[in-house]
Amino acid sequence: ERGRPYVRVKLAATLDGRTALANGASRWITEEPARRDGHRLRARASAILTGAGTVLADDPQLSVRLDIEHVAPLRVIADTRLRTPTTARMLHDHGASVLIFCAPDADPHKRDSLLAEGAEVQSLPVLAGRIDLAAMLADLARRQVNELHVEAGAELAAGMLRAGLVDEFVLYQATSVFG
Repeated sequence: ERGRPYVRVKLAATLDGRTALANGASRWITEEPARRDGHRLRARASAILTGAGTVLADDPQLSVRLDIEHVAPLRVIADTRLRTPTTARMLHDHGASVLIFCAPDADPHKRDSLLAEGAEVQSLPVLAGRIDLAAMLADLARRQVNELHVEAGAELAAGMLRAGLVDEFVLYQATSVFG
């Protein structure tokens, strides 16, 4: 109907509303049952989206780590300036393809380096210094992505919300306090 995938944004926060420690570390805010549930949501999706900031801070695999039958989701990075390092774990986990969306004027040498690591790099228009999220979702729809699972930082999640592109939020509330 809308020419874009169904978009689910997964967030985890502590009781005091933090999504990361003051030093930026955010690994495993939640307990094992929530992480297992998150992997089930990943397995349902056609693609998993994160931002370059999350790749730089956490170096996620964005893979499904459950012993269930599933098709490996496409891993997608919104990376306006191609800050994704060629050493990123998801580029070297050959379980699924990696697609990186960037600005048309992104560094061509960095583009070539990421292509050499097996990623697909696609240019999209930029709005207010960021990837045009609606254009990104339209591109994903053309690739037959019908369900997009977003695991990103506050900036990308808020951008998706501001653009009216979020269909569902999944929030895991941890019992810990980071403040």
